[in-house]
Order: sequence, then structure tokens, then C-alpha cells
Amino acid sequence: MAENMSLLGLEDELTCSICLCLFENPVSLICGHSFCANCLEATWNDKISSLSCPQCRMAFSSKPELKKNTVLSAVLDAYRIKAGVPEPVREPFEVKKKDPDAIKCDSCMEAKAVKTCLTCMASYCEDHVRPHRENAVFRAHQLSDPLPDLMERLCSDHGKLMEFYCIQHQSCICSNCLQCVHKGCEFITADERRFKQKTDLTDKLNILDVKTDKNQQVITQMKEQQTKLKDLATTRKRILEAEYRQIREAIDRDEKEAMFAIDKEQEKGQIKLVSLMKKFNENVEKMNRSKSEINSLLDQSQSLAFLKASVDLPSVVNFEPYNPRMSVESKEVIAYHSSAVALKEWITKLMEKPAENRISVLKPEFEISVLGAGNQFPGIPFQGIPCEIPALLPNPREYVQMSRMRSPSPARAPKTKALGAKQKNKNPNKELKEHKERKDQKSNRSRNPPKGISPLLSKSMENLIDLTPKTVDILDISQPLSSPAAQNFVNRSDLLKYGTILNFDVRTAHKRISLSENNTKATVSDDPAHYSDIPLRFSVCSQVLCTKGFSQGRHYWEIKMSTNNFCGLGLAYGRIDRKGPASRLGRNAESWCVEWFNVKLSAWHNSIETVLANPNPSRVGILLDCDQGSATFYNVQDRAYPFHTFVFPFTEAVYPAFWIFSNGSSVSLCKLTKTV
Repeated sequence: MAENMSLLGLEDELTCSICLCLFENPVSLICGHSFCANCLEATWNDKISSLSCPQCRMAFSSKPELKKNTVLSAVLDAYRIKAGVPEPVREPFEVKKKDPDAIKCDSCMEAKAVKTCLTCMASYCEDHVRPHRENAVFRAHQLSDPLPDLMERLCSDHGKLMEFYCIQHQSCICSNCLQCVHKGCEFITADERRFKQKTDLTDKLNILDVKTDKNQQVITQMKEQQTKLKDLATTRKRILEAEYRQIREAIDRDEKEAMFAIDKEQEKGQIKLVSLMKKFNENVEKMNRSKSEINSLLDQSQSLAFLKASVDLPSVVNFEPYNPRMSVESKEVIAYHSSAVALKEWITKLMEKPAENRISVLKPEFEISVLGAGNQFPGIPFQGIPCEIPALLPNPREYVQMSRMRSPSPARAPKTKALGAKQKNKNPNKELKEHKERKDQKSNRSRNPPKGISPLLSKSMENLIDLTPKTVDILDISQPLSSPAAQNFVNRSDLLKYGTILNFDVRTAHKRISLSENNTKATVSDDPAHYSDIPLRFSVCSQVLCTKGFSQGRHYWEIKMSTNNFCGLGLAYGRIDRKGPASRLGRNAESWCVEWFNVKLSAWHNSIETVLANPNPSRVGILLDCDQGSATFYNVQDRAYPFHTFVFPFTEAVYPAFWIFSNGSSVSLCKLTKTV
């Protein structure tokens, strides 16, 4: 109750002295008195020749700018609530900014001012400014365009024009301030400060324009990629459906799983693109707000507030937009497609045989070795299940032709006990006839019989063929077609004597590649590192070179890969292109590399690809012989198994080079020890 009584007692203080009513849109003058905005405007419009405070009669040389008294407005709102006075219906008051076209002549107070004298501190119309232009007495006076804030340019302490700007205190000062309070401070003229401020804001505006355009371009590219991603997923679905329609209902479940895998990859790609587009749109909004603020300041470049203004660019300006490369071609998707193609081929060949000849393949009591099936069962031209799968290519029907393992000769073919008993009872004529039939069948076949069944197919075959683990030799497609023991090998100790110590060169590292562990580990990430832009740095492909190059002698080093998927290891001249699309390792005459692209391993040089059998190594050794002009790549286990050699007369020093693409993947330069 006491609080209400104290507030209600303020009614006299909240009353306008002109209309004698509660304030409406109260504004305050520099003398401290407050009035209704409309009342004060009406009073001054009636008496144009006398611009003064209606209460204390303080005169003004020019019409002051009216500013809303927010504190008084808040007290009025509280009073109306306590007193139960309804809020008056009125249009919101907007403080009118002074228009230079509305500035009147200080001599006649009627005509429009065309010039302001900064010496006389007055504005003049065309007639009254004539003495300043024609009389030599006024030659030293400084004329400018009409200024709406003329009185605000006077120093509050000395009443003189503030024609200087103190850099140390960041404030406008007059000549007297320069001699006393700001003595010894670094200063410039107001015009110099205005020019510098305008130039700085213009530069920032240009930076924002460029960054905004880049973000918009990336967003447009992402929208196009969304459409392409959808089309690619649709195409992949159509191809897989065409393959699956030729297979019986027993593998419908496998087909549905394949469809789900594609949808999952598409959804992952779409979610990532939508997230990045949202982030870039937010960045554009932040930069647009900064642009609006700068444009607003530039519109007030003649005001005192402009001299004091300071605008910082948003932090997103330092973020370089990028468009990630998305695809639905995951290892799982290509595995489904490859297994479908191989399974269709096997079923087609099986269905071509007479029904009575299929029993020996389908019934588990016949212990068949797929590798020797053609020799153990005369008259059955059984091809077996293809062990190769298509590599990841833009067109899924393009296959990587790989060498197949030939079937053993009849004399070496493994035989079951049951077959051994039958063979003894055969007559020579029948055996000769059957041998001739098998020979003719082999000559008509375009491919050699494969070694075994891919583990990718074993799951799909569960509903078609009941084969026990005893009856099938499983060939893992992720391993070499021949075991390491059957290949040529080198004792690792013979290579280690050429061992060298390497480090990644941070000057060449792409911004997606971050280096750690004393520059011996390179990890790729979608978040770019804050590297400086220099000519040595790769700017298109996520690649890095080592600091040391070699032009003579033998040198050996080993690399450990977190995953052998979407990565490349090789060599490059120091003059390899860093900026263009041809900077990718192996896509030019200045570099050599072996590259893992999904399940496919290829050797690249000068844009020529050689497909290799993929041993899927986790540790790779490279022996460089500069004198002989060769570089050999080894699958390092307990021993070193070579899987490819480049032979080329190196004309200058070559540097170890690396390409890594998948987010989170890494390659490490190994410390060479006798144990792996």
C-alpha cells in the first residue's frame, strides 16, 4: 500500500507542462526538461523564429534532435498500471533523424541552407553564404555541405570545433584539448580519421561480399549434388533390381538388405549435406547482418557517431566453405552388387545343366571339392562359383579383369573316398570318352574355372545349396589370389639396412590433413586446419609430401595405414602441381603411386591405371633405388612380399608422397625395427 501511494504521488511530475496531461511519448531537451513529443513539435511549428525550451526559455541556434526518454516512459507505464489509467491509443513515436535537406539558414531562418561554415559555426542559404565566397575577409573560413550535427561538433569543455581525433583515446578533440588534456597523444585530423574509417569499412564490406558469394556458390553446388546423389542412388537401385529379378525368391531378403544399404548411404550423405548447408546459411546470415551494420554506418559517414564507430567482422569470415564429396558407393553397397552379379552367373551356369546332373552339386552327401568338380564328375561341365567381384567403377557393369586360378590337372585333382571306389570300376573306353568331353568343354569356355566361393556369396547361397564346411574351399576375396608363401618374398632384414627416417612436410599438407606425433602421422578431417596459403601447399587434393627427397642411392621406409581404403602411397617430383586438378598422385608425369579405391588396388602414373591383385596390407614398405630407377612396394608381414614395382629413370629428386581421402583415416611413418 505504501509503495502504491508513493508512486501515485508522482502524478504532478509525470504531467506535461504544455498540455497538462500525462506524458505521451516523452522526449527530453539538453536543459533537462521533458515534454510530449507532439506538444513540443506543435509549439516549435507555431514559433519557428524562437527555438527555445517552453519551460526555462533556453534558446537553441538550430532545432535540436529529439530523443525519447526511456526512463520516464517506464515510470509512466508503471504509474498507469498502479493507478488503473488505460494506455492511450497512439502511434509509436519515432525520433526523426535530421535531414540535411531540412536544415534552415541561420540568418534568415527560412531558406534552405546550402553550406555550413565550420569557422562561424552556422549554416547559410545561397544568398547569405555569398559574403563567404566573394569577400576576402572570409577566405580563411572553412565551408562544407550542410551539417545536421553542427552543435555536436563543438567541444563541451572549450566550445571550439573538434577538428582533431585522438588515436590513443579514440575521441574527437579540439585544439585546446590538444594542448592540455591530450598533450603528447598521437592525433590525426577528423577528415583523415573519416577517410580511414570509410576505407576500412569498405574493405570489410568487400570481404563480406566475396565470402557471401563463395558460400552461395557452395550451397548451389550442394543442391546440385543432392540431385545427383538422388539420381545416382536411383540408378544404382535400378541396376541392382535388374540383377535381382533374375535370381529366384530365395534371395529376396538379400535384395531388401541391399536396398536398405543404399538408402542408408544416401541418408547419411543427405544428412551431412543438410547439416553443412544449414551451417553455411547461418554464416551467410551473420555476414549479411554485418553488411547491414556497415551500410548503416556508411550512410551516417558525416555524423559524429560514425567517427566513434567500430565494427568487427564475424568469426565465420575466417571459415573457408567447402563442398564435401559424397557418394553412395560404400564398400557394403558394392559388395552386394558384386555378389549379385557373381551369383547370377553361377546360377545361370547351373540351370543350363540337365536336372539329373545338378543333384551331385546340390546334395550334401556328395562331398565335392569345387576346385576339382569338373574332373571328378564326368559329363558335368560345372564351372563353379566365380571368385572375382566387380571393382568400384562409375558404371557397375565395367569389370576389373583379374587372373583366375586354373583347376588342377586330373591327375592331381582331390578325390573323395566314394569317388576313388568308383574310379576303380571304370572301363578305359568310358574314361577316354569322358576325358574327351571334358577337354571339349574346357576349350569352349571363355574363362578358367575359379578356385572357390567368395565369402560374400556364402550367405546368399544358404537358401539355395546346403553345403557343409567340409565340401567347399572358401577363397577370401580380400586376400591375394595366391598365398604369400607361394609368392616371391624378401627378408625384411635385407631391406632395413637401407632404412631412412622421414617426416611429413607441413608446408605441403592440404588443409584437410592434420599432422601429429612430430609430423610422422597424417590424419584427414573434414574440419580444415589453419594453415597459411603458400605456393608449396596442395589446395585441391588432400595430399602431403615428406621433407626429404632422394636422387641417388637406395632408401627404404614403411607406412602403417589405419585403413587401406581411399588412400594412395607413392613418389613425386618436387615440381608436382599443387593447385590444378592434375595434382592428384599418378594423374601426371611427375608422380607414381599405388592407390586403394574401395576394394580395388591400382598402380597409377601419367593418368595410366594398372589394376593389381589386392593383398589388403596394413603395413607397406617402399624400396626406392634411384640408381636403377625403380620403386618396389611390399606387403610387410613377418617377411616382405612385393606386389608392384615402378621402373622409371628418375631425372631429379623424388619425394615420398601420400593421398588420403576418407574422414578419420590416417597414415603413419613407421620407426624401422626388426619386429613388425
